[in-house]
Amino acid sequence: MKIGFALPQFHKQASHVHEVVDFARQVEQAGADSLWVSDRNLAAVSPKIGYGGQGTTIPSELNAAADPFVLLGAAAGVTERVELGTHVLIAPLYPPVQLARALTTIDLISRGRLLPGFGIGWSPEEYEAAGLDFHRRGARMEELLDALENIWTTDPAQYAGAHITVPSHHSPLKPHRRPRPPVYLGALSERALSRVARRADGWLPLCVVPSYVDVDGLLAQRELIGRQAREAGRDPSEIDTVLRVNIDAGTQVSAVADTIKSVRERTGIDHFVVDSLYAVETVKGSIEHAAEVVALVGKG
Repeated sequence: MKIGFALPQFHKQASHVHEVVDFARQVEQAGADSLWVSDRNLAAVSPKIGYGGQGTTIPSELNAAADPFVLLGAAAGVTERVELGTHVLIAPLYPPVQLARALTTIDLISRGRLLPGFGIGWSPEEYEAAGLDFHRRGARMEELLDALENIWTTDPAQYAGAHITVPSHHSPLKPHRRPRPPVYLGALSERALSRVARRADGWLPLCVVPSYVDVDGLLAQRELIGRQAREAGRDPSEIDTVLRVNIDAGTQVSAVADTIKSVRERTGIDHFVVDSLYAVETVKGSIEHAAEVVALVGKG
């Protein structure tokens, strides 16, 4: 089993990102297998669509958000073993050349430990701020994946699509992992799950302990991915899964550990990312929380 943890990035911990180096070092030493960032470009004051695509509110804990690339780069420079992931970047918001450059740099610093995970997001205001059409985000993601493939694997590199154009350019700087880092995709809808089946090296689902742990839903979604992967001529066993475990405020660490062990037993998922954003206010507290989770879950 692999256990990962979210880096201090949001809410009160966003004001203490100078402690990310200590967090990364100490959590790796405690036995963590991976460290992760998420993405929130902005939290709208009057959102048209709420958190996760539901309602019309966004939790205040997401108002302050530190930069995911900087945090992951800092963690890459002070760790030796842990994988470094994004669960998830709202990838269509970023120009492909800049996105590829940032992720390539992190992969080189870490000598091939990057696990880039992408999603299309749910906030119209984030797309508005980037000057992009929210309703075309799925199509833009498809083209972005093609553009990244070209930038990461060819030199010169170029791409021309309906939504993304990258002129022919010199592209000698490549990721440490060849031919490219494995690409993970977050997905809930049938269309997004189909994209995972067709294109991704891994899937990034989510649960919340204890308020939203839908094991039957996870199994059904994974079955859909497997079925569509076979239809696309792919081996479903080659598509990895990393489950993000968010924690409701007031939840005991033992409940988190018990949920992880139960989900693993029922689903076969063996890589989990614990995010203590809502449960722990300080970076020091999150370090202690991570060490306790590792101790309770074990690595068997």
